[in-house]
Amino acid sequence: QGQLVESGGGLVQPGGSLRLSCAASGFFQGYYSIDWFRQAPGKDREGVSCISASGDFTKYFESVKGRFTVSRDSAQNAVHLQMNSLKSEDTGVYYCAAAGPLRWDRATCGKASNSYDYWGQGIQVTVSS
Repeated sequence: QGQLVESGGGLVQPGGSLRLSCAASGFFQGYYSIDWFRQAPGKDREGVSCISASGDFTKYFESVKGRFTVSRDSAQNAVHLQMNSLKSEDTGVYYCAAAGPLRWDRATCGKASNSYDYWGQGIQVTVSS
């Protein structure tokens, strides 16, 4: 059975950087589009970014535009989320989710109400001095 596993989280000071990875096992991630989400304590889960299966389309939500970059790594069967200029409000649990072509649409990607084929277990990112 397939699964997604996030890695790379941790504690970082404001202005610092982290790179999250979302690795797939049991299935070929290249057939799936990957959306990143985050959830801060007491808040709803929100979309962070989207990347299509081919990698030719990316989308970033307003709060992370210009600071975060999502990319695909076919050799590692993974997707990376490079997070720069981190702020305290970026703190939360980050999740990746995979959707096949019948479930994913670039116009509606990154909505927590969407249906996904796989979810990761989440990883903590804490931005604090």
